[in-house]
Amino acid sequence: MCGMALPEGEMKDLYDNLPRLVKQDCEGLLRARESYGDSWKRRGGVGAFMMLARKWDRIENQTQKQGYDVFKAIELDPSNTGILDDIRDLRRYLLLVEAEMMVRLVEDEFGQSGTGSV
Repeated sequence: MCGMALPEGEMKDLYDNLPRLVKQDCEGLLRARESYGDSWKRRGGVGAFMMLARKWDRIENQTQKQGYDVFKAIELDPSNTGILDDIRDLRRYLLLVEAEMMVRLVEDEFGQSGTGSV
């Protein structure tokens, strides 16, 4: 369970799902990298932001119809090609942005890639 101790009976199922989601995200990102390379950052930070914004816009559009109730929107379309796909994509793109900055900050701090910690 994600290394966290929770009070007895408190949302164990939700937190038990996190390692599986993280593993799926890592696998999905590696598959996407094989197909698309680093296209998500090809146009720099502004392009990366706009990519995030487009994903958020799609989520917003789908939830707006349900009074911005994301859970209701998912219940109405629980398919892997609906709002869950957009949520998954946004989460993965956010991971890429953070990972990119971790690499850049390490390079800035130590003058080389892959050493030190952030």
